[in-house]
Amino acid sequence: MTQAPTDQPKSRRRHDREIVSLAVPAFGALVAEPLFVMVDSAIIGHLGTPQLAGLAVAAALLTTAVSVFVFLAYATTAAVARRVGAGDLASAIRQGMDGIWLALLIGAAVVAVALPLAPWLVAAFGASETAAPYATTYLRISSLGIPAMLVVLAATGVLRGLQNTRTPLYVAIGGFTVNGALNIALVYGAGLGIAGSAWGTVIAQVGMALVYLIVVVRGARRHGASLRPDVAGIRASAQAGIPLLVRTLSLRGVLLIATAVAARLGDTDIAAHQIILSLWSLTAFALDAIAIAGQAIIGRYLGASDTEGAREACRRMIQWGIACGVALGLLIVLARPLFIPLFTSDASVQETLLPALLVVALSQPICGVVFVLDGVLMGAGDGRYLAWAMIPTLAVFAPVALLVPRLGGGLTALWWAMVLMMGVRLVTLWLRTRSGRWMVTGATR
Repeated sequence: MTQAPTDQPKSRRRHDREIVSLAVPAFGALVAEPLFVMVDSAIIGHLGTPQLAGLAVAAALLTTAVSVFVFLAYATTAAVARRVGAGDLASAIRQGMDGIWLALLIGAAVVAVALPLAPWLVAAFGASETAAPYATTYLRISSLGIPAMLVVLAATGVLRGLQNTRTPLYVAIGGFTVNGALNIALVYGAGLGIAGSAWGTVIAQVGMALVYLIVVVRGARRHGASLRPDVAGIRASAQAGIPLLVRTLSLRGVLLIATAVAARLGDTDIAAHQIILSLWSLTAFALDAIAIAGQAIIGRYLGASDTEGAREACRRMIQWGIACGVALGLLIVLARPLFIPLFTSDASVQETLLPALLVVALSQPICGVVFVLDGVLMGAGDGRYLAWAMIPTLAVFAPVALLVPRLGGGLTALWWAMVLMMGVRLVTLWLRTRSGRWMVTGATR
């Protein structure tokens, strides 16, 4: 049913309120996560360079081990939101519990691999002889917190699906605060060094997981949902997550290729690339917050069999993505004299950085639409298409990026290749959205 023109402003305002109420807290929670590593780095940095180098290697391994399972949040959000839209809160929470049980199983498997293989993983990552012992110590202790980290991902997905992004924000702020206090107390007060930092992070992550479990368990009891593990439900959660795992690994592959190419360009280019990549990640948090709102909102509309509402919400979120992309692009351009000196005082790095940074700024509106459409299709449970869509993306990006050192153009050319990659993603996601095939209604897809 098409809405009357007189209702459109009212409809837009309703969507705007809903997007803001979900996206703003989600952004806060997203930003809080990398602050864990920043706090650890600031505290460990005062112990010495080998300790800091060891932390850098171990943190990179941990981040990779956890981030590849981000589907625990994404798939759970979509599945829970559908059931919320269908009016079945008990089933929604039951679905969320399946995701949490899956997180515990995966976490246990990762710990079983990480503990004995920690020295080998550290060596494979290229840690120096002085840094390797610290990296191994930090990795072994911190890996004990991986099940809690994955539970946090899954439980965050449950709450997002329930249209609640405020609780994850509060938990993230609490976890960040506790992590900082424990790190200072254990590293310096107890004299445990880098091991104290690792234990502080583990304790904070376990505490966050327990808070989430308390919230979810209370909801389950309130609505009469079972808390016991259900093999069929866990299997269904895993099957829904596999395509998103493929998508995530493909995106990781893009970033690894880009970093490898930048390294071949020379020390100046790789240094500038790392700065731009950090900025790219920060802008991604802002755009991903809208995508998270999209996952929750679209899933709920489709669960309620309201395809018109889903289409209107999608249209409005695309407008938000474009607007935020333009704003971020302008911010990068206008603020560059302020933040570039914060990252480096090397004139050659600054000179290499500037033109590539302008490319990143120009790409932000494209990124805004890509993130939004990614969230919309995730909310619709269209993970299989998202996985397949990464094949042409990699097929276009990889050869173009690998030719950059041979053809010239340096770091700026590499980031134009990154823009090309986002352009391919935009085309594949836009075609799918326009087709309407993603709009499968009902409590399950």
